Amino acid sequence: MAKNLLIVESPAKAKTINKYLGKDFHVLASYGHVRDLVPKEGAVDTARGFAMNYEVIDRNEKHVDAIAKAAAKAEALYLATDLDREGEAISWHIAEILKARGLLEGRALHRVVFSEITPRAIKDAVAHPRALSMDLVNAQQARRALDYLVGFNLSPVLWRKVQRGLSAGRVQSPALRMIVEREEEIEAFKAREYWTVEADCAHPDQRFSARLLRLRGKKFEQFDLTNEADAEAARSALEKAAQGRLMVANIESKERKRRPAPPFTTSTLQQEAARKLGFTTSRTMKIAQGLYEGVSIGDEGVVGLITYMRTDAVHLSAEAIAEMREVIVKDFGAKALPETPHFYRNKSKNAQEAHEAIRPTTALHRPRDVAPYLNDEQRKLYELIWKRAIACQMQHATLNTVSVDLDPGMDSMFRASGTTVVDPGFLAVYEEGRDAKPTEDEDEGRKLPKMEIGEAVPLLAVAADQHFTEPPPRYSEASLVKALEEYGIGRPSTYASIIQVLLNREYVILDSRRFKPTDVGRAVAKFLSGHFTQYVDYDFTAKLEDELDAVSRGEEDWVPLLEKFWKPFKAQVDDKSETVDRSEATGARELGTDPKSGKPVQVRLGRYGPFAQIGTKDDEDKPKFASLRTGQSMHTITLEEALELFKLPRTLGKGEDGEDITVGVGRFGPFVKHGSTYASLKPEDDPYTIELERALLLMREKAELIANRIIKDFGNGIQVLNGRYGPYISDGEKNARIPKDKEPRELTEAECVELLAAAPVRPKRGGGRFGKGRGAKNAKGDAKPAAAAAKKVAAKKAPAKKSVAKKSAAKKAPATKKAAKKAVKKKAATKA
Repeated sequence: MAKNLLIVESPAKAKTINKYLGKDFHVLASYGHVRDLVPKEGAVDTARGFAMNYEVIDRNEKHVDAIAKAAAKAEALYLATDLDREGEAISWHIAEILKARGLLEGRALHRVVFSEITPRAIKDAVAHPRALSMDLVNAQQARRALDYLVGFNLSPVLWRKVQRGLSAGRVQSPALRMIVEREEEIEAFKAREYWTVEADCAHPDQRFSARLLRLRGKKFEQFDLTNEADAEAARSALEKAAQGRLMVANIESKERKRRPAPPFTTSTLQQEAARKLGFTTSRTMKIAQGLYEGVSIGDEGVVGLITYMRTDAVHLSAEAIAEMREVIVKDFGAKALPETPHFYRNKSKNAQEAHEAIRPTTALHRPRDVAPYLNDEQRKLYELIWKRAIACQMQHATLNTVSVDLDPGMDSMFRASGTTVVDPGFLAVYEEGRDAKPTEDEDEGRKLPKMEIGEAVPLLAVAADQHFTEPPPRYSEASLVKALEEYGIGRPSTYASIIQVLLNREYVILDSRRFKPTDVGRAVAKFLSGHFTQYVDYDFTAKLEDELDAVSRGEEDWVPLLEKFWKPFKAQVDDKSETVDRSEATGARELGTDPKSGKPVQVRLGRYGPFAQIGTKDDEDKPKFASLRTGQSMHTITLEEALELFKLPRTLGKGEDGEDITVGVGRFGPFVKHGSTYASLKPEDDPYTIELERALLLMREKAELIANRIIKDFGNGIQVLNGRYGPYISDGEKNARIPKDKEPRELTEAECVELLAAAPVRPKRGGGRFGKGRGAKNAKGDAKPAAAAAKKVAAKKAPAKKSVAKKSAAKKAPATKKAAKKAVKKKAATKA
């Protein structure tokens, strides 16, 4: 057994590092976090100094046991988890678990960190270990406690006031507010008309266009011409004054330098990968993780290709810069290399977390050389990282911009501009993507013909073009990450998870790769902004992040920070739980009056989503309800559109038995109904236009499905059925799997009873299409209590059941012992 045990987070990393350290080291993975707060109220004890009640995560218990077993045989322990707060906390949790099990006595405990997985970096880290940083650990504990306190206290308020199943996050909520506010800006936007005027010039050497710069002695502004009549008058006057030519009044040539962008941070990598590669933030991080942990590169074996990918630093090590400069000279010539290296200032205030920027572990691993060993996504992302890092150390680009002023007469002026690249410098390798191109770069790549002052340039025509202002665009993943970073919301490691949480909770959807809030998301954002304003405030969230950073630097204590947050937050939660009206919280909106009944029409958010309502609960007749259609929003729907919804249910005709066939929309979407049988519409079917013939086809398909569903029916509620995932047994209350060695058609009643008795009781999943209990009826629609039928059969077979029960009990005894052992382990791992 190796005398040293080194623990990392991922098995891929463990495999790579094991090859570097040799037989004296045994490398194991923790598989991420090993402990977390117990998933129930009171996990953070606010009355006892915010004591955290931890337990070992179930899925990682076997990995913790493997680490403990290896630690018992090792002489020294090396904790080599990631170098950020999360990594530091994982190392501390592992140490606490081993300490509770008495496995640290007489053993040296070391913390080692590295930002790249290369033999040199790993060996150097092991040779220079440090102690665990409790400042970083406490910063992570404070963040976890804050997130827990917000989630466990704010989410129940959302359940009661807005909709069941909702949740609020400390960092996700301001991000959601950002997306919702942008949507409201778009909806409130009113387009303005404006006209541009351009001259089409026919120079003998090259045709080009020039835009109007001055009109009748005044600088031409965007909204100087706002209608067709004025635009046409100006166009006609300019064309008439010019008399077929424009005089060159002035020529200005200006040289400028463009400097390369700094190497990637987590944020800029996510933005650029979204712009250039179309990767989501979570996809980018997953691919980068694989490149960091190691890829098999031919004879070299497994090699970590990039440095640590969670960083907000932009500086590079002296060794990395020296190697990059050598590669630049070899690949692009000495002219592409600046006299001195470029140094970039690190924006992070956290000296302890100011790692290097994301770069290749060695610039000698050129993209073309490693491409055969990478999949397509890895290749694209690695090439992006390599080119950005190399470009940041290259010579600036030199651009030459020529502006020519052309006089048509009547004290007006046109201007034509062109920009040519004198020396590409870093642009030969890489150009940073931008969401919006700067004005000075609009004419880049456009070359004008040689002209002289006083020269007459032939004019073909003057054109006036109509335009309308556009609303601000919705956030893309790139622009959202950029905005979060600018506001100081979240940190490099959290951007991907913030976005994923918003998508998973269906608070937002991606529409043409841009974030659009759902009605539920808008209701949550509006409720939080209106009643918990401070806690979704951008400045407040950013200030809290700064304070957590201060804890990580040892400048602030974490417990007073939590106390300062907790007391006013809890008081506000208690107050809003009592005082906020639910109808206001769900964003109810009055649309107008129903012309038929004279009753008010409104839309609001309900348990199963947004719906329209005619009438109120105080009316003598019950209100009418109708769900909104896919793509409709309660914030933009009109009265006319809402009234259309009440055309459902509609009767299409009658079946062969004379019963009506109707179409409607229920909790699970649009359906057709014949008697007591329902059939869901297909995606291509529209409940408002579907015809009888199509409905009959859907009903026939459903009838065939029901007929084929029953494999065997014992007539007492117990059936063998065909299900979505294969045959199974059901008594209407419980479902049981059929063993692989059993033929479903040959099962006896007694065997079915036995299998149902052994099956676990699963909680019901709420109501049916109209909220009635699911599983209450069998496949035929019988409403007999199947449990009673099962009991009757069981009584008939009493002796057999007794022996089965005995056998089952005997088998389960060891499992009980194991569960008790597991409970002891969890207790030992708990920190008061």
